[in-house]
Amino acid sequence: MITPYFSHNNITIFNENCLNKDIFESDFIDLTITSPPYNVGIEYNSNNDELNYENYLDFSKKWLSNCFYWTKPQGRLLMNIPLDKNKGGQKAVGADLTKIAQEIGWNYHSTIIWNEGNISRRTAWGSWLSASAPYVIAPVELIVVLYKDDWKKTGGTKKNNITKEEFMAWTNGLWTFNGESKKRIGHPAPFPRELPKRAIKLFSFEEDIIFDPFCGSGTTLIESEINNRIGIGLDIDANYCELAKNRVLKEIGSLIFVNNHEKNITN
Repeated sequence: MITPYFSHNNITIFNENCLNKDIFESDFIDLTITSPPYNVGIEYNSNNDELNYENYLDFSKKWLSNCFYWTKPQGRLLMNIPLDKNKGGQKAVGADLTKIAQEIGWNYHSTIIWNEGNISRRTAWGSWLSASAPYVIAPVELIVVLYKDDWKKTGGTKKNNITKEEFMAWTNGLWTFNGESKKRIGHPAPFPRELPKRAIKLFSFEEDIIFDPFCGSGTTLIESEINNRIGIGLDIDANYCELAKNRVLKEIGSLIFVNNHEKNITN
């Protein structure tokens, strides 16, 4: 049995590497929400974000395979990834990772387009005002929706906490909200709480187990607790586990250690 780095109410964080299949011995996940490393040279503490592309795809295959193994039948995976990248050459990252996931056994359901409304990143135009070699860069990211075995969810509490207005708005596959500030959070690649909030309320029931194999600053876990789910996160870096712990304590409340659900996630 692995020892949690931190537990608080229905949140548990493990300082572990999601490439290690032996962390968990059986399927327990209802919904995974994660944003894996993009391999664009972000300076993480414990992850090389500048792999050659083939090694990056191999890395992606390993963590996607482990998440598939740990996911219950009818479980879902929402993967926030780039549409494409041009650093080191144009690569169809979204298409490539979706194909790898399907080869593993994940079924494809749909893709949500996240429009961050951020065009300030645009620094390269290619051939200026010329058809010679222009660069076309879409300032959006993908949230790929995958599932294991069957799409219709028949297990769980059947309790929903989504409003009519939220359901109608969020089933439109174009989501527009701002990204998160690296400086404010203290992590090099945080996503905003709005992303897991929508995913949790739209794709899971209350008391489901929500998982993030790259939990970083703990955003997915915070929204899991707020929305009456059980949040489980992994991060390879102890500093980020500590950051997530501190955010949980600040944004959720006073520290209460609980172990009553460990049997569901470690056995």
